[in-house]
Amino acid sequence: MVTTPQTVVISGYYGFKNSGDEAVLQSILTALKVQGEQAGFKIDPVVLSIDPEWTSTTYGVQAVHRMKLGEVRQALKNSSGLISGGGSLLQDATSSKTIPYYLSVIKLAQWMKKPTFIYSQGVGPVNRGFFHPMIKSVFNKCEYISVRDSQSADLLQTMGIQGKAIQVVPDPVMGLQAVEDRLTATQGEPYNTNGLPVIGISVRYWEKDRKELMAIADGLQLIMKKQAVHLRFLPFHLPSDVEASEFIMDRLGDVTLGGSSVSLCEDAIHPQDMLLEVSRCQLVIGMRLHCLIYAANAQVPLVGISYDPKINHFLKRLDMVPAGVTSTLVAEEVSTAIEQLLSHEETWRKKHELQIAQLKQEAQVPAKVIIEYMSSRR
Repeated sequence: MVTTPQTVVISGYYGFKNSGDEAVLQSILTALKVQGEQAGFKIDPVVLSIDPEWTSTTYGVQAVHRMKLGEVRQALKNSSGLISGGGSLLQDATSSKTIPYYLSVIKLAQWMKKPTFIYSQGVGPVNRGFFHPMIKSVFNKCEYISVRDSQSADLLQTMGIQGKAIQVVPDPVMGLQAVEDRLTATQGEPYNTNGLPVIGISVRYWEKDRKELMAIADGLQLIMKKQAVHLRFLPFHLPSDVEASEFIMDRLGDVTLGGSSVSLCEDAIHPQDMLLEVSRCQLVIGMRLHCLIYAANAQVPLVGISYDPKINHFLKRLDMVPAGVTSTLVAEEVSTAIEQLLSHEETWRKKHELQIAQLKQEAQVPAKVIIEYMSSRR
């Protein structure tokens, strides 16, 4: 019998309409619901979002503004606990303000005597040493810590986080499930491929001189000289990924001269919509981590381009390595990786089938642990 619902606040990079982070949120919400139903326990989530109205409408949950302290404090006060995650929340590569923000939310919950849970986070890089004792102080008071790769666990241990196990689990998006009514509503080909194999492409700006984007474009050109394909660009972060995609499209020029075609997806903001887009590809080449995770989830052969260690860490879980690194990427690396997978799609699927199934199962673990903890306190 389902008991009275317990409210849990979820903190992360939500409401920015970054497809990867939105997929993390959707995955956490789904896992909590599934594990709760199995345990006869219901969670009412309250999400901290930069756009609470959009988040509430999109996911059917309560949401409050992540930067309005009064609203955050009230949400935590009325809650039974806090989940922090997933994603790369504790890193100082993009901003020195990121780590203090997420730690302060956790610390506020702890001051209120609320249990706090770290949900499959990717920790690092943490280049500023003064952050280490701050993270140690907050994490040592958490009821549960899970990270998405062993490198994050190692980094936390070097900071002196002891006294409790740090569980290594897959990224939550490995557990993202297709929603049948959404898939039914969007059935059919959204673009004309003329029967060509579809290569999904997820790129972002990274190198200042754009040499990695030029290498990807030139690698795609080499492929199209050998066979006609449909290039489907999949921007995960709007509008910057659209601009990066258009940079490559401009460099490619008129691909129809060789019988190929190209399209740009700009409206798949909801995670299930993007998962569907990825599942329609014969192969995906990606810089964005969650594009690669979507592909693995859908058992679509994938080619990773590394701009950050998190790409390498995920690929390692599949016994794979990147086709190249953005700083030194060359066209031949791109074309060779694509050509090999296009010729051996089914071989790739069979090779990684059991690994992917295991990752999907393990992605449910944090939600199960949290549900068990919360239900034991009712």
